[in-house]
Amino acid sequence: MATFVLIHGGGDVGWYWHLLEAELRARGHEVVAPDLPCDDPAAGLSEYADAVVEAVGDRRDLVVVGQSYGGFTAPLVAARLPTDLLILLAAMIPAPRETPEDWWANTGYSEASREQAKRDDGKTGNDDPLVSYYNGVPRALAEEALHRAREESPTAWRTPWPLDAWPKVPTKFVLCKDDHLFPPDFLRRIAAERLGIIPDEIPGCHCVALSHPKELAELLVSYIAD
Repeated sequence: MATFVLIHGGGDVGWYWHLLEAELRARGHEVVAPDLPCDDPAAGLSEYADAVVEAVGDRRDLVVVGQSYGGFTAPLVAARLPTDLLILLAAMIPAPRETPEDWWANTGYSEASREQAKRDDGKTGNDDPLVSYYNGVPRALAEEALHRAREESPTAWRTPWPLDAWPKVPTKFVLCKDDHLFPPDFLRRIAAERLGIIPDEIPGCHCVALSHPKELAELLVSYIAD
């Protein structure tokens, strides 16, 4: 049995993972899915990691999963706790001393998003979150997610990522084939450039834990089976 530590993305809540949590628990695993203190304007990345570490407590056999903006927090947690596997899910991959605010320009996100939008009739980078984040999520579930959304701390946004190097933890990267926020080609490039990783790919939108929780659970569990 593993303990999956699920770290949500920007302005979100631990509820985001509830369907995946049910799938993982049905397969015999434990789950920790805390709310990050993102609605505290004074909270930085260290406080985000503190919240996760506190929620994990003395649990072991940890698989740390960071989704989207959670990619800045997940490796901080993996560096502090005895982690068996670190999984980045449609996630931002930080470089040492890089702020989340600077990540977008440093990675060439805007150009990649514009190029993909030309190919998918403007779905990528669309201002409507039902298109850019929740495409493929049942409408009522997507509206519930939007209702639960919170503000994101400006302090964390401008905090340099504090590690000097990626933690010495086995790392996987999962991209979502129907992601309209982070184009798959963009994530393939960033994963290769920053981690030397070829991503695994799964059907679903940026919020894949809501659109394809069963498929995601099967993939995550397959990693520890291997």
